[in-house]
Amino acid sequence: MAERRGDTMNRLQGFLKPLAPHFGLVAVLLVLVAIFSMLSNNFFQISTVISIANQVPDLTFLVVGMTLVLIIGGIDLSVGSLLAVSSAVLGVLMANYDWSIWMALPVALLVASIGGGLNGAISIGFGIPSFIVTLGMLEIARGATKVVTDSQAIYIGSRIEWFGQPLPGVFVSPAFMFAIATVVLGQLFLTRTVWGRYCIAIGTNAEAVRMSGIRSAPLCIAIFAISGMMCGLAGLAQTSRLSTADPNAAIGIELAAIAACVIGGTSLMGGRGNVVRSFIGVLIIQVLQTGLAQVGVSDASKQIITGVVIVVAVLIDALRTRWSRN
Repeated sequence: MAERRGDTMNRLQGFLKPLAPHFGLVAVLLVLVAIFSMLSNNFFQISTVISIANQVPDLTFLVVGMTLVLIIGGIDLSVGSLLAVSSAVLGVLMANYDWSIWMALPVALLVASIGGGLNGAISIGFGIPSFIVTLGMLEIARGATKVVTDSQAIYIGSRIEWFGQPLPGVFVSPAFMFAIATVVLGQLFLTRTVWGRYCIAIGTNAEAVRMSGIRSAPLCIAIFAISGMMCGLAGLAQTSRLSTADPNAAIGIELAAIAACVIGGTSLMGGRGNVVRSFIGVLIIQVLQTGLAQVGVSDASKQIITGVVIVVAVLIDALRTRWSRN
């Protein structure tokens, strides 16, 4: 009897051990929900949950790619602009040329992937910090978006909005379900494949990886291209939610993506990260923004509070890195 009880406890510990790192973030999320539920009578309702679930897909797609980029020791500031240019391509092809979503989407994904791949090729190939390269791509892609759309919003309508609308009886959109599947695939890539382990090794010590005979450059370029592809999917999610391709969409969303990753424990120094935890970071940010809106906080104040959250998250990451070294 005692042995059977011991086996049960061991199995339970084995099941809970991988989940333990997520408990702190989930606790923060629950505390935010409790606070806003007390401050607003309308927050703790199923309608709020549905609203949050259907607003997070675009940021979730970006965070999957950003987590991988940060893990290899890079950073991508162009994700918002690549999202916008992919959305613009979708809008022009579907509205002006009457393409179906299944014809236009591969082109939009290809454009965003090429942008991400160029970020990686220039940064890795010429040894230029990715911060500088992606800052340049941010301007290039945003300018290209305005050229493609003639700086005008392009209305697409029901031909694309179905992807961002909650399904009857399910209460979440296809975009949300696809985003969750992407998070799962990203986590499996990171933890269950040799390429994922290479990413962590590159971010930890790139020189050691090179000395061991592993060619890290192609993998790093591929990671930036994957980040670009995630921007294309985010463009699809945002366009379907708004029914419109907006050339001014997603300005500043790269900061939210970085903040979500850092809140989730991904290191800005590389070598450490978790896609699932980054997704919980997305939920924390979205709950914070939704709750602040419901309690009547002004847009200016929301920007200040969000900025403070980003700074605090970066400080915590810096302290966590220092403690781990000591």
